[in-house]
Amino acid sequence: MKYQELISEYQMHLDALESRTEDILYKAEHGISRTEKFIKLLRQKVLELGFNNTEEEISFFKHVKPQIFSKLIYYVKLFNIESKRPRSSSKFQIKYLNAHINKLQVYFNDNLDFYHYYRRGATTLDAEYFIRGKADLRSPTESYHFFVDDQFATSQDTTVAMIMAYDMLIVYLQQEIEKLETNNNTYQNAMKNSTSKLFWTGSKTELIELIYALQISGAINSGTVDIKELASVFEQLFNVELGNYYHTFMEIRARKSSKTKFMDKLTDSLNRRFEDSDE
Repeated sequence: MKYQELISEYQMHLDALESRTEDILYKAEHGISRTEKFIKLLRQKVLELGFNNTEEEISFFKHVKPQIFSKLIYYVKLFNIESKRPRSSSKFQIKYLNAHINKLQVYFNDNLDFYHYYRRGATTLDAEYFIRGKADLRSPTESYHFFVDDQFATSQDTTVAMIMAYDMLIVYLQQEIEKLETNNNTYQNAMKNSTSKLFWTGSKTELIELIYALQISGAINSGTVDIKELASVFEQLFNVELGNYYHTFMEIRARKSSKTKFMDKLTDSLNRRFEDSDE
C-alpha cells in the first residue's frame, strides 16, 4: 500500500508519545496536534497520488484513513473527559467515568445498522459508503468538519473512525474504573493498617505541586519513580486522598500567576527561618 510508510511513521511517533509520560492530558494534547499534522500529510498524499481503482479507494477509506482519524477523535474526547474529571473521591470518579461509557454506547445504538454492517465485515454497500462523491445516506450525530471535504471524505469513513475511537475510549475508561476500584481498596486497607500519625494540613494542590517537583527533579530514584507510586506513598504517609492529581497538575500548569506558588512559599519560609536564626 502506497500510504503504509506514512502510517508506520505516524505509529512510531505515537508509540514514542505513549512511552514518554504517564500524564494523560499531556498525551492527549500532543496526540491531537501530531494526529492533525499526519491527517494533513495523508490528505496531501491522496490528492497527489490518488487511487489506481475503486477497490483501492474503498480499502483506503474503510481501513487506512480511519486508523489515523480515529486517533484524533480518541484524543479529543479523552482530553475533554479527563480535563473535566472530578477531583473528589473514587466513588464519584467511577460514577463520572461510567456515565461517559454509557454516552459512548448510545452512539453505537444510534448507528446500529451501520455498526452491524461494519462489525460483521460486510462489503455489499462499500461502493456507497467508501467512494468519494456519494450521497451521505445518514445524518451523523457528530462530525469533525475540519477534515471533511469532497476530495478526502466519503459518507461513512468518519463513522468507522468514530466506532474505532469509541471502542478505544470504552476500554480506557473501563481500565480507569478498575484502577480506581483497586486503588480504593488498597487505600482503605493501607489506612486501616497505617502507623503514620502525620496529617497533611496544607491544601491538596500544594502537596501535588510538591510531589511533581520531587518526581521531576530526579531527587527520588534518580527520577525513575512513577508519579502514581509517589502519590500513593504521600497519601499513606500523610493520611490524605489526593483524587485526580493529573487534573490538578494541569490546573497548576495553567496558572496565570506563579506556577510554583507552593515552592515559592517554601523558599520564603526557609529564608525567613535563616534570617531569624542569624539575628
